[in-house]
Amino acid sequence: MSQQERQIQVSGLWKVFGNNPDRVFSDGYESKSRSEIQDELGLVVGLRDVSFSVETGQVFVIMGLSGSGKSTLVRCLIRLIEATRGEIHFDGQDILGYSEDELRDFRRSKIGMVFQHYSLLPHRRVMDNVAYGLEIQGMDREARYEVAAKSIETVGLDGWESYYPREMSGGMQQRVGLARALAVNPDVLLMDEPFSGLDPLIRREMQDELMNLQQELGRTIVFITHDLDEALKLGDRIVIMRDGAIVQEGSPEEIVTRPADDYVTEFVRDVSRAKVIRARAVMREPAAAVHESQRPQDALRAIRIGGSGAAFLFGDDGALRGIVSENLTEAMERGGAESMVGVKIRPAMTISPNAYIEDAIPMAALSEHPIAVLDEQGTLLGEIHRSDLLAGMSESAQEG
Repeated sequence: MSQQERQIQVSGLWKVFGNNPDRVFSDGYESKSRSEIQDELGLVVGLRDVSFSVETGQVFVIMGLSGSGKSTLVRCLIRLIEATRGEIHFDGQDILGYSEDELRDFRRSKIGMVFQHYSLLPHRRVMDNVAYGLEIQGMDREARYEVAAKSIETVGLDGWESYYPREMSGGMQQRVGLARALAVNPDVLLMDEPFSGLDPLIRREMQDELMNLQQELGRTIVFITHDLDEALKLGDRIVIMRDGAIVQEGSPEEIVTRPADDYVTEFVRDVSRAKVIRARAVMREPAAAVHESQRPQDALRAIRIGGSGAAFLFGDDGALRGIVSENLTEAMERGGAESMVGVKIRPAMTISPNAYIEDAIPMAALSEHPIAVLDEQGTLLGEIHRSDLLAGMSESAQEG
């Protein structure tokens, strides 16, 4: 990964609370547990040697239970609290070396923040709440209202510009907070437990809304949560924290199928693999693919060599037409068939390589033939059989 792709780079980050925190780095205390350090030195280790990188456009989820250090970490990222030791780079710039003015400009122009408690100004209407960051930047009223209106529309609140926060539901207030963060056009969104105060149904709706927005906007997002299901749903990469340290980093699939220790194993014990394993992880090489311009006997030969009893049929334009099988013998028996025209074609089930295998399960139940894995251009990448889905959900998939 190049430095340009690493929008955020954190290296060896420590945060120690208490008097003379540098005592942790002497006399072997650095390797002692959090409780030992607290008992012997009266210091609290909030972060312990934390290192990670976040790529541009990635949703990076920091997950942990209360006291794990996740909120301390996100506050250190933008120097709301100062780290004791380590490095923090945004776009290659060391923000720990910023002056007060540079740090203020960085927070105003580069970072959008969304917290659990919406921090809306109760005496201001939605429009002015969303435009507040732009007002602080010095943008004139007409221009900032224009930008704010677009941001309000983006989060689905057009028509609510003149309402006060108290007149809105919790989910709508959180949308206002998100619109305010987006209005400043930040490079990075920091979201600290933004949905944890919402009812379960509204929370799921906000998660879906964030995923839709991310598809459209492609922001770099650092998302803090204590909820594993939320982390697995939203995260491209996930770190799990305990006692101020990262115990595992990986994709949702890696976290669930290859937990690093007993702590993570217990976390993911009740998670369905079908919800986190993607189609690309269980697909196999296509057994047979034929084109409609081929002769039936050539297609039949390809099917028999492939051994699956069927083949995906593609048109000369490259589009998938469906599935043909050994009923090709009927066309051959009619004689004179020089192409696949007139051959019975069955519909083919298709899935994206990025889809979860839970989406493939009902497809497999409806068809005896493999599911075609196609990319956005319609190119055949692989196929999935029922047995592949069973293997993907089994305990053996975790060990493999």
